[in-house]
Amino acid sequence: MPVKECAPTKKFREYQAELKHMELSGNADRADMARYELELMGQSRFVKINGVVHHYHVSGPQDATETVLLVHGWDCWWMWWHRVIRELNEKGVRTIAYDLKGHGWSDPDPGQDYSISSFSHDLAEMVRQLEVKEFHIAAFSFGPFVVLDYAQKTTDRVKSIVVYNFGYLPNNAFLERLAPSVLTLTFNTVLRKIHWWRLIYVYARVVLARNPVSFHDIMVGQKSLELCCPEVVQKTTKQITSREVTRSLPDIVNSIDIPVLFVAGAGDTIMSSHNTRKLSGYAKNGSYVSVPKCGHLITLELPGTASDLIISHMKSVQGESYGKK
Repeated sequence: MPVKECAPTKKFREYQAELKHMELSGNADRADMARYELELMGQSRFVKINGVVHHYHVSGPQDATETVLLVHGWDCWWMWWHRVIRELNEKGVRTIAYDLKGHGWSDPDPGQDYSISSFSHDLAEMVRQLEVKEFHIAAFSFGPFVVLDYAQKTTDRVKSIVVYNFGYLPNNAFLERLAPSVLTLTFNTVLRKIHWWRLIYVYARVVLARNPVSFHDIMVGQKSLELCCPEVVQKTTKQITSREVTRSLPDIVNSIDIPVLFVAGAGDTIMSSHNTRKLSGYAKNGSYVSVPKCGHLITLELPGTASDLIISHMKSVQGESYGKK
């Protein structure tokens, strides 16, 4: 049955108008960036999921034997995958990337329910509506919280999972009280108001990345903050820093039989490779890879490596059946 599509969201229409204006700005670099993103927008679709209009982007060969569903991170949007998408599509893999509600071009939740279980419920409904029978999943940062919750409840469709920059962080009562306010202040009050790209680049290189990041991807990161509802940051931060959630991760990982590859950036200062390795040790069917000279932004720093790891994990899981109908 065909997907019942919705009209594009206001955020999408406004962004599209902004790109068209940029295309005519006379700045060659910005014009090229605008044309590239406008071309990507041609493959964007919208569907109502649990009462909220969601954006999703489908690309790659229509007859592809493998599909990878891409779940972005905290305070991010689907465009953080754009380089990985290109790499996977060129290798014959179909991709579906979407914006969590309140992020990117998806509408906010009128009820402001930004719980992990709510995002997981949305993912399940999206898979149902898009009629994706079997697929692989890749997720980074906050995305694995959503994916692991989903995988606990649905194991018959997911062939494999790759998680980037995600691990088992130590937590205590002091951090549980302090972290939400500090992170909310940093992202909602400070970083959201910075529009000078050079300053953002310095922040990215010092804190997040161990490799050069393009001007375009600096803009992608800046836009992710602008397009994310402040309420999302506030509510999800409180969840992921709660002891209840952090302490439950080992049990959640241990309950999943699906093969999970844990990928760490050796130079990640946000989520250390030690913490990623630690969490992978709880998995029944887990494996671990540390990527040298890589920070927290692997999808933008080393998209070729990120996509190759997805492909190799798919092949290891499926063996001789990979790539065959």
